[in-house]
Amino acid sequence: MKRINYSRYTGEEFELSAEDLLKALADFFLESGFDNPYMQFSEYNQHSLENLKRAIEEALARGDMFDDPERAEQVRRALENMSQEQMDQLLNQLVQKMIDEGYITTDPGQAGQGEGRDSEVQVKVTDKSVDFLGFKTLKDLLGSLGRSSFGAHDTRDMSTGVETSGAAKQYEFGDVLNLDVGQTLFSALQREGLKLPLNLEYSDLHVHQSEYQSSCATVVMLDCSHSMILYGEDRFTPAKKVALALAHLIRTQYPGDSLRCVLFHDTAEELRIEELARVQVGPYYTNTRAGLILAQRLLAQEKKDMKQIVMITDGKPSALTLDDGRIYKNAFGLDPLVISRTLEEVSRCKRQGIMINTFMLASDYGLINFIQKVTELCRGKAYFTTPYTLGQYLLMDYMNRKTRTIH
Repeated sequence: MKRINYSRYTGEEFELSAEDLLKALADFFLESGFDNPYMQFSEYNQHSLENLKRAIEEALARGDMFDDPERAEQVRRALENMSQEQMDQLLNQLVQKMIDEGYITTDPGQAGQGEGRDSEVQVKVTDKSVDFLGFKTLKDLLGSLGRSSFGAHDTRDMSTGVETSGAAKQYEFGDVLNLDVGQTLFSALQREGLKLPLNLEYSDLHVHQSEYQSSCATVVMLDCSHSMILYGEDRFTPAKKVALALAHLIRTQYPGDSLRCVLFHDTAEELRIEELARVQVGPYYTNTRAGLILAQRLLAQEKKDMKQIVMITDGKPSALTLDDGRIYKNAFGLDPLVISRTLEEVSRCKRQGIMINTFMLASDYGLINFIQKVTELCRGKAYFTTPYTLGQYLLMDYMNRKTRTIH
């Protein structure tokens, strides 16, 4: 049974909701290792309670949680007048609010009991947080897609089911009975005139011409090699955000579709979307072939009209899994063995009717040369994007290819 606890309002939490906190801390929870590219490698980001409190304090000081600049300034002044004890109490209250509402969890037996140091208490986001972060990213991305946001791409409105497009047509056997009431009544009035009751005949029936939402199975291949956080730019965190946004879009708007995620590095592995928020990059090479092999295996399990691979990368293939299981690496790229074996998998994708669309987060010659060969083989698309435009291009591409007109 759900329980609600009531307490006297003290104003100490600045009227912040758990959602406000989560929005302000999105980059903290999705952090990919960019702030410390030379850190000791860990497969998942290990957020401690101490780090979380520090992030909340910094977000409060910057005013990230407040849309009103005046309110943000009032909070900043209030923070300056707080003693360390009052600040600790405020941070504990805000952390507890996120725990109580199911957005984060801490190690069993340590949360709220004052046992152990905060640096030893690990904090993890829940599925509820991942879903919220995906919704927030999707909302931000779609909100930026105006009529002429970029290039010549058409803008699509989010929808469920079918969309009407164009004039009505006379109903034929086998059409979806998406009845155009106005045109149907007008046809009967033309024949019968203004009299009641109005007799409808089969020939009076008119239906909307509509766009059919075909089912689609998608595998997102995310490059998590070390270059994704090097060269002064965090490329992996935006890629994670886009994957979460796409997952939320499919779950809410295209429930007949499926989305699975593959991380490729020295090897490749499937990753649950719920775990994606915690993944960090590592000291890896780029084994694109292993990612394509796993993606094909996952798509073979799906019974959908369309199958596609969305590959997000910033580097050319530089690793290959040999037949005996050893990993062959060449950091300079364009290795003939690596490239040829990788393109063999691209050809297999083409024979299976799998489209490969690539989103390049870098523009070096080796990557462009490789992607050109990929698009020639499988007739897919290639986009040169930045971490800031990745989401716009990817979501527009997905939604534009989701429809085909039924006449």
